[in-house]
Amino acid sequence: MTKNDRANFGTKLGVILASAGSAVGLGNIWRFPYETGNHGGAAFIIIYLGCIFLLGLPIMVSEFLIGRHSRANTARAYQKLAPGTHWRWVGRMGVLAGFLILSYYSVVAGWTLEYIFEALTNGFSGKTPDEFISSFQTFSSNPWRPAIWLILFLLGTHFIIVKGVEKGIEKSSKIMMPMLFIIILILVVCSVSLPGASRGIEFLLKPDFSKVDGNVFLSAMGQAFFSLSLGMGCLCTYASYFSKKTNLTKTAFSVGIIDTIVAVLAGFIIFPAAFSVGIQPDAGPSLIFITLPNVFQQAFSGVPLLAYIFSVMFYVLLAVAALTSTISLHEVVTAYLHEEFKFTRHRAALFVTGGCIFLGILCSLSLGVTKGITIFGLGMFDLFDFVTAKIMLPLGGLCISIFTGWYLDKKIVWSEITNDGTLKVPVYKLIIFILKYIAPIAISCIFINELGLLK
Repeated sequence: MTKNDRANFGTKLGVILASAGSAVGLGNIWRFPYETGNHGGAAFIIIYLGCIFLLGLPIMVSEFLIGRHSRANTARAYQKLAPGTHWRWVGRMGVLAGFLILSYYSVVAGWTLEYIFEALTNGFSGKTPDEFISSFQTFSSNPWRPAIWLILFLLGTHFIIVKGVEKGIEKSSKIMMPMLFIIILILVVCSVSLPGASRGIEFLLKPDFSKVDGNVFLSAMGQAFFSLSLGMGCLCTYASYFSKKTNLTKTAFSVGIIDTIVAVLAGFIIFPAAFSVGIQPDAGPSLIFITLPNVFQQAFSGVPLLAYIFSVMFYVLLAVAALTSTISLHEVVTAYLHEEFKFTRHRAALFVTGGCIFLGILCSLSLGVTKGITIFGLGMFDLFDFVTAKIMLPLGGLCISIFTGWYLDKKIVWSEITNDGTLKVPVYKLIIFILKYIAPIAISCIFINELGLLK
């Protein structure tokens, strides 16, 4: 594929919504609330916002400029910008990370479809807290039911990918992102109007800095990079479809704003509802699939119809957020196979979907019937999660900041960020300073902390 016949996003709105869709996912609505709950609420959010705008956005700009300048998939991008060097492995690691994340991420994405089905059939009604725990454990360890849902989710992702960049990714983003915001706003209004919701609102808005320690800063930085999808090739691949007129810093800022708003609004859905029924906010990863169905039933116990509607809408929201991310993860690997091995787009997508279904089923089974089979003491699901989130993504982010800050020709960096000098970017020097000094140190701290070496 040459520069001239490479696919492009059709509109500025499409660029922003597709890029935001890549960032917005389960990290915002599943991971962000329990991280906030575990680290004291408002104080964590303030630190998280600082990490997004001081560290996350400069690295996002880096991924954008690498992708757009190279006009290639994330693996070839580094080969073109640093030919004959080992930097090519950064791009290849991004492709592999995207493939592995999509495989186990699809398991959790499939759970959202199960919970939509449960909500639609009123399966949550009348259950006790213990029954919610038992129900989730029975379902997640089932050998075939989660597998069916993950296959359906991946097939839905596949259908959008084979449509192409403009008719598939961009078009679906223009539908799903506004839909996601509408559902979020409706759920926020319902949640904050519950009796006793004010305690949850206070938890999100009134910072208690007495709970802040070094671990909170590291967790906030880790969540910021996870939430923005940095280091997994998604943003670099999408940027290769940007036009030369796209303002990279403004796009990064818009994506950061949208991503943060979704995460914070998810908090305004979950915590007011949880506090209204006396449930503590630090329920951890089980918050979404065990605690919340119970919260919804209790919070709207006086109006069963509202409990029904709220539950359905929340899990539809979760599924839509997951889908916007699986699309971008799929595209990273599809673009790689399409361009490097000269497969047709349809055939490349078929390989990715088939491979992820196979690995996804293995990950799903590792939570049930093959739980006793481990590698380094971890089942397949936990192994993929550990290797990608705690090793590959931080390492990828570190390499991206060093590559742009220290290796890449500054004429290329300046040309891409300023659109060949046609844009004034007052923060240009700040971006370079962060990429050269601040980001490598911060990411190294996250990396060491995630591996449990920092006490």
